[in-house]
Amino acid sequence: MQLTNTKNIPSEQLTQFFKTHWGSTEMVISSGVYDCIKLDGFAMINEATEIIGLITYIVREKECEIISLDSIQEGKGIGTRLIQAAETAAKESNCSQMKLITTNDNLHALKFYQKRGYYLAKLHRNAVEKARERKPSIPLTGNDGIPIRDELELEKVLSGN
Repeated sequence: MQLTNTKNIPSEQLTQFFKTHWGSTEMVISSGVYDCIKLDGFAMINEATEIIGLITYIVREKECEIISLDSIQEGKGIGTRLIQAAETAAKESNCSQMKLITTNDNLHALKFYQKRGYYLAKLHRNAVEKARERKPSIPLTGNDGIPIRDELELEKVLSGN
């Protein structure tokens, strides 16, 4: 496995990855609408040069927001290495805080991020309904049959800034 900047990956490969895992390259969340292939990010690449994990983020003043995080092979430290790379890049950009938004059904993500120092910060009730107006392909039901309705915002203060 090798960590690489997404700028080093052909845009066609990134586009295919997002279409496979998110339906399109567009991410619609309460903080904005993003074309993920245009964002900064990192990827984990296997020996066959396939993407097995990917993180994208955006830096705004002193804050870095994670827009997407995917790990194809769970339990191998891929997500952890990607988040560490994004946090390091955020510190290098003089960010003092990380932020991300996930949906209420994503209990796996809530566990993952909290184990890595992220705190629940805000609840955006019914935010996914608004997102579906722009991106109707967002499913109504998610993990474990939980209706996807709300967005949860998590934050982490970066040490050393």
